[in-house]
Amino acid sequence: MAMEAKEIEDMIVEALPDAQVTITDMAGDGDHYMARVISKEFIGKSRVSQHQLVYKALKGNMGGVLHALSLQTEVPKED
Repeated sequence: MAMEAKEIEDMIVEALPDAQVTITDMAGDGDHYMARVISKEFIGKSRVSQHQLVYKALKGNMGGVLHALSLQTEVPKED
């Protein structure tokens, strides 16, 4: 059973409360998503470390109920 986009977003925001999350269903099948995550938690962290924070937020669902996730992480732009 696939994960819903809202469920993915909720899990990320639970782990990274300041996160701005945009989830896109890439194939329209509920199985292949793209997530854009912007969070202050990423400041000073490598891209790999940023992605690891997001994967940790997904609590082991990657590769299981969440089949494919393309991930784009960013730090917030300063005004």
